[in-house]
Amino acid sequence: MTVELPATGPALVAHVAGDLRIEEVPLPRPATDEAVVEVRYGGICGSDLHYWLHGAAGESILRAPLVLGHEISGVVVRPAADGSGPKAGTAVTVHPATPGPGAAKYPADRPNLSPGCTYLGSAARYPHTDGAFSRYVTLPVRMLRPLPGGVNLRTAALIEPASVAWHAVSRAGDVSGKTALVIGSGPIGALAVAVLKRAGAARITAVDLHPKPLEIAKAVGADEVINAASTAAIAAVEADIVIESSGNYHGLASAINGAVRGGTVVMVGLLPTGAQPVPISLAITRELELKGSFRFNDEIDQVIAAVADGSLHIEPVITHEYPLADALHAFEVAKDSTTSGKVLLSFAEPGDAQ
Repeated sequence: MTVELPATGPALVAHVAGDLRIEEVPLPRPATDEAVVEVRYGGICGSDLHYWLHGAAGESILRAPLVLGHEISGVVVRPAADGSGPKAGTAVTVHPATPGPGAAKYPADRPNLSPGCTYLGSAARYPHTDGAFSRYVTLPVRMLRPLPGGVNLRTAALIEPASVAWHAVSRAGDVSGKTALVIGSGPIGALAVAVLKRAGAARITAVDLHPKPLEIAKAVGADEVINAASTAAIAAVEADIVIESSGNYHGLASAINGAVRGGTVVMVGLLPTGAQPVPISLAITRELELKGSFRFNDEIDQVIAAVADGSLHIEPVITHEYPLADALHAFEVAKDSTTSGKVLLSFAEPGDAQ
């Protein structure tokens, strides 16, 4: 039986810097390989905050209204007409990337680097790619990942950012038995701590300027926490693996200083465009390996399995939840890293199963 769906639904739309609105948007008619998902939870990402605060996320500049959101979970309410993908009633999370055309100079096994790659809720290209902060969203079935029993929809909203963290840790290679340092303990940093813990890191030290992020980092597996102002203490760590997730040059400097000679620094925090004043001479004389990390590929499937079997402990990263009607307040809370971790929007209506 086909479920009757409305022609429009409420969504969170960024127009220009400082202009965030809840408005009715059309529900696109699905292609034969697309399903309609009723969104239950959406996590507010740093890119969402940048579009709201600055009208841009890095070099991705708003040129038209954009539905935000790419960290979501929900339930399939209309399956794909061609019979592919999950059935109606299936709880899912979403892989928000669409790889672009391949090219010989881009590794085939790293589609996150493909030219023309698009992402839900991104203004990187024009026309923009609308996101999924909407009551209903039409998505290709290749984006949908069914959730195993025992993975609740609320926690599932963390699977996308946890996949970013998983990819970053995997860029460091085998971390089992090694010491690890995480610079910046916001949601991605805290999730990196959780991934490092699961991967068997011998000792994990988390760094941040504020007590709340450090409290969250401890809750998901950090053995030690250090205030970011304590540069001597950070340098004394001499970690085998450093995950830089602060996204500023001070954090990258701390990452380089806190790495052991011959160590590896993975840069997942996105620094502003342009030149950055960092002590690169130390990276040279210490023979550090500096590795970039951008989004993720199929790691999302490993994250789902690890959340399902209980080996990846990420729930403490969620600190706040607000209904869509309170989205503006939710964004205000999310931008204050002194008091919040991951802030969720709830799109549920009374009677929805969670």
